Amino acid sequence: MIRQVLVIDDDRAVRDALVQTLELADCSVISAGSFVAAKDYILPDFDGIILSDIRMSGRDGFHVLNYSREVDHDLPVVLLTGEGDIPMAVSAMAQGAFSFLEKPCDPKDLMRVLERALRARATVLENRRLKALATVGDPAARLIFGHSALAETLRYEVRAAARLDTAVLVKGAPGTGIAKIAEVLHLCSARAKGAFQKRSASGLERDALQREWQACHGGSLFLDEITALSQDAQLALLDLLEVGSKTRLIAGWVTRDPLAKTQSLALNNDLFYRLEVVQVRIPSLSERTEDIPVLFQRYVTQACEQAGVAEPEMSADFMAELMVRDWPGNARALMSAAMRFALGLANPQDVGGDFGLTEQMAQIERSLLVAALRKTKGRVALTAEQLKVPRKTFYDRLARYGLKAEEFRN
Repeated sequence: MIRQVLVIDDDRAVRDALVQTLELADCSVISAGSFVAAKDYILPDFDGIILSDIRMSGRDGFHVLNYSREVDHDLPVVLLTGEGDIPMAVSAMAQGAFSFLEKPCDPKDLMRVLERALRARATVLENRRLKALATVGDPAARLIFGHSALAETLRYEVRAAARLDTAVLVKGAPGTGIAKIAEVLHLCSARAKGAFQKRSASGLERDALQREWQACHGGSLFLDEITALSQDAQLALLDLLEVGSKTRLIAGWVTRDPLAKTQSLALNNDLFYRLEVVQVRIPSLSERTEDIPVLFQRYVTQACEQAGVAEPEMSADFMAELMVRDWPGNARALMSAAMRFALGLANPQDVGGDFGLTEQMAQIERSLLVAALRKTKGRVALTAEQLKVPRKTFYDRLARYGLKAEEFRN
């Protein structure tokens, strides 16, 4: 659930005390000493609530309330009143304030009111997201192809990450389509109507990063190959993430082994641990061979539509050959092969690899081993038992195909 609170109070001591109370309650706090300082954070679909004092020099709490309701009618504003300001607070409630509290207030009373406001805000934002999906369809269902359990898991993870509206790490082997999944994640989120910018992290320095961040105000910034970001730019990115969520970060990480739990990263520890909280892992084609025909057919259809040519016929034997072929370039390599085939630049034998029986059986055996290991989460004895093979034979098969049971353990 969202935990962000925008605190507005021109009394620094009071403001600091409120911030401390909220942070102890695991809230993410944006602190502002005036309406002017807070204005840039008050946006449609702001993923938080507002806690504001009523009496402030310059624009007071009533102005904060009226402005907030103009920007987003359903944005909860909780007002703090001084002694003797109760009639004023009651008037504010009549004008749409979520609630009010008299200063000084007990931290438990404060959090009880704010928790209600946060739950109400979370419900509003989720309903808006669902309404948007009903209007434009489900981007995850439309744009992430495949019938396998892993494909469905990927769609589920993308939708779940989109709802959280936090920084996300999207990782996968080369060619799995990290940038595409990042965009689908953006389209599934409440920020779908905002900007979506793709940038390579390599060579992106502090000033350029800050410009990109500002350009994606209210939207999402995708940084591909996040490990290539310079150390100075990483520190700048951490600062931007601490300020608030005007822009959402989606980071791309190309892994050599998509099943590996850890990998040496050239990332600042604070940045890495912040990103790893919410992850989406894209399975490689070798993990979901049953999806290869679906993807290939989709790519052929798209290529033929773009070129204005008829779709060539594909036999069952041809599709079977595609499934047993090794695709180290994953979806990108499969798409290239499909485009060549659709345009008549390659025959079925060239695309499928023209494997003999031995090669096909080896690929099938490896796929069965991977599926069994994933099902048992890498438990060797249980996997060997389910496959009905002696443990030594099982280990021999793992060695033959370069598989390691520990890579499948959670």
